[in-house]
Amino acid sequence: MWKETARGAWPDAAFAAPVSPAALTDAERRLGCGLPGELTGLLRETDGLVGPYGVDAVWPLERVVEQNLYFRSDRSFAELYMPFDALLFFGDNGGGDQFAFVRTPRRPDVFVWEHEDDSRRWAARDLRDYLERSLGADGDDWYR
Repeated sequence: MWKETARGAWPDAAFAAPVSPAALTDAERRLGCGLPGELTGLLRETDGLVGPYGVDAVWPLERVVEQNLYFRSDRSFAELYMPFDALLFFGDNGGGDQFAFVRTPRRPDVFVWEHEDDSRRWAARDLRDYLERSLGADGDDWYR
């Protein structure tokens, strides 16, 4: 289902091998929270999704874990940015802006965190909408 959605938006989308159930369980344990159902479903089909210009529209599971743990624990970020605890990052635009689900309160919408000004704005209704918009766009600033 997710591969078809991605290919419908961009026929050249690149995929990886699926993530195992054990890896998903371990990732949730390390993060201390469950992953959104849509993201879990996608990762069960492909461990990440590479879009136009080699941009990681959806990161591999290990990068999801590493980036989220890093953003929540780096002391210098705490001095520069608002807390990231309410977000679950899962992809980027290749230029520093990152895409996330909101963990608290849990909702299907995708938000963009813009690293230049620490803004967090709505970008898509859900993961499907995000894939269609980001993969189908002509450029990396489709959310502006």
